[in-house]
Amino acid sequence: MSERDELGAFLIGFLVGGLTGAAVSLLLAPQSGSETRSIIKEKAIELKDLASETAEDTYARAEAAAAEARARAEEWAAVARTRAEDLGRQSQVVLEEQKKRITHAIQQKKPQAVELPSTPELPEA
Repeated sequence: MSERDELGAFLIGFLVGGLTGAAVSLLLAPQSGSETRSIIKEKAIELKDLASETAEDTYARAEAAAAEARARAEEWAAVARTRAEDLGRQSQVVLEEQKKRITHAIQQKKPQAVELPSTPELPEA
């Protein structure tokens, strides 16, 4: 992001410096007023065209950067979805394995049903 800020600062400085240099050279040049006005008009048109081109170029770069950021965000979202689905499946497998282990452990610890010998019935008195 700082590279973009530096580029913008450079472009602004370039334009301001160009304007200042052009204005000083026109004002100090030995020419008639009509010639100076004509040159100023031409330079203003050139500067307007240059500013327009620069703005269009900057806009195109911003659109490209936004499209790239959007594409990366979509990629990351797809990767995150895939990883979440994988983790969900893995956790389900682990859960089933643990259920089996617990069930097996409970079965092993359960006391075996012991049949008690039947008691003879006593005659009624």
